[in-house]
Amino acid sequence: MRITAVVFDMDGVLIDSEPVWERVRREYVAEKGGRWLPDTQKRLMGMSTGEWSEYLSGELGVGEPPERVADDVIERMAAQYDRSVPLLPGAVAAVQRMSENWPLGVASSSPRTLIDTVLGRTGLIEFFDVTFSTEEVDRGKPAPDVYVAVAGFLRKKSTDCAAVEDSSNGLRAAHAAGMRVIAAPRPEYPLDPDARALADQVIDGLDELTPALVAGN
Repeated sequence: MRITAVVFDMDGVLIDSEPVWERVRREYVAEKGGRWLPDTQKRLMGMSTGEWSEYLSGELGVGEPPERVADDVIERMAAQYDRSVPLLPGAVAAVQRMSENWPLGVASSSPRTLIDTVLGRTGLIEFFDVTFSTEEVDRGKPAPDVYVAVAGFLRKKSTDCAAVEDSSNGLRAAHAAGMRVIAAPRPEYPLDPDARALADQVIDGLDELTPALVAGN
């Protein structure tokens, strides 16, 4: 496989946002009298805005319409990012390294407004040719839709792209799109064994993300 583009997930890869999402949604569910289940956070990772808002509204018993749930939670997340964007160590340098070798895209489960806020506030937006949210495609991760969309916009075959992902559902999505998969899991959210097996490479941090590793040399 000759790599022609690299696609980054955002949450958990470029920014340490999964703990923020978990805290904000946990607090919201509690305030609304819902119930947070043992597997809730794992299930939420990779869901599109429409999917997780329906899940909170219905299965977790929030009781508000999904549209209201989405608006409330996204507003709280935006307030968090207005105070501080939790960039992960090595994120900026890794993106710069990749941009010197390939066109770049973002395939994120965050809503459009948060993608634009994060990439704008950190200055990373200048390195990416395209950014897509799963709310802009039919299905969220683990479906491959968002990765296929990014590759198409870049005018590349998805099977010629590499993806950098942290979550089990993200790995499944990138693999389903036919991409070379680089797993950068967060220690607090371990990968499912079947998802980890889909990775072509597993790294402990973005400092390990080199052009040679991505290219498979």
